[in-house]
Amino acid sequence: MTKNLRFGLYALASLWLLCLSPAAHAWGCKGHQTVALIAEKHLTPEAKQFVEATLKAHPIDPSVKRWCGNATNDQMVDAATWADDVRSQYKNGPQHYIDIPRDAKRSNTPSLALFCEPEGCVTEAITARIAILKDKSADAAKRADALRFLIHFVGDLHQPLHGVDNNDHGGNCVPVQFFRVAPKLNTRHPEDHDYSPNLHSVWDSNIVERDMEVGDPWRYAEDLDAAFASQVAAWEKAGIRVDDWAWESHDAANQVTYGALSPKVDAEAPVKTKTCADDNDIAGRMLSKHIIIDEKYQSIAAPLAQQRIAQAGVRLAMILNDIAKP
Repeated sequence: MTKNLRFGLYALASLWLLCLSPAAHAWGCKGHQTVALIAEKHLTPEAKQFVEATLKAHPIDPSVKRWCGNATNDQMVDAATWADDVRSQYKNGPQHYIDIPRDAKRSNTPSLALFCEPEGCVTEAITARIAILKDKSADAAKRADALRFLIHFVGDLHQPLHGVDNNDHGGNCVPVQFFRVAPKLNTRHPEDHDYSPNLHSVWDSNIVERDMEVGDPWRYAEDLDAAFASQVAAWEKAGIRVDDWAWESHDAANQVTYGALSPKVDAEAPVKTKTCADDNDIAGRMLSKHIIIDEKYQSIAAPLAQQRIAQAGVRLAMILNDIAKP
């Protein structure tokens, strides 16, 4: 096989995989699984028993089509991606993120509720699921679903683009070239100006999976847990502060996710957008910038992704340990 043919086949395969990736699913399959695996390492015996008993008593409906497959006997890992599988069934897409405008400042924001949609947002969704799990009189099946949502939503909250919006649906309207894969228009709905890859899809999966190298969430969880071991005590001491975690994602998105892009992407004056064709065709304007995610950007982004996944795992364990306290 010639070098050019090999490159062509590689590019086509990469583009196909990127186009298949579900939009706005924070951390993708392997990232969410890594969060769950790190959390398991920090569970108290009571919390581990609580998680296993709750999930085992009311398992996932086998008729649900699993995007990430279900080839694991680890119930918590399997639960980590379930919320994306049932998103359309529950019609709770907005509960996976919170659109804090990029130029918003915590100092003059009285409440994050200002940025929640009528269907909710991820900070409210986490708080609601904690309340259900702490209510021992709640329906057992409802508590099992609440646990699955909680495992997923805590991971979602720590993806920087799930805590920010620049009139671009959390980066979904920012077409980017990921290494050799150039952005392509979604031809099923071309009027929406939806491109893949885009900044959000790259942060969901591609940056993390490129950093993983071997593609094994179990190995990645071991590596991250060891790498951030010295910071765990400080994260735990800070306590369960869901709003703080949202602002961390917002700030990280400004500083790194958008901040490291070349050419620069400025903050937009906040307006409501339904599609990527709105706000004076924001996707078209971003496409014209010819943004490339290359090795330089990857080297800046990967350490942040590592930290946020590790924090999500440790903080998820903090919540579960608190719920399961004797």
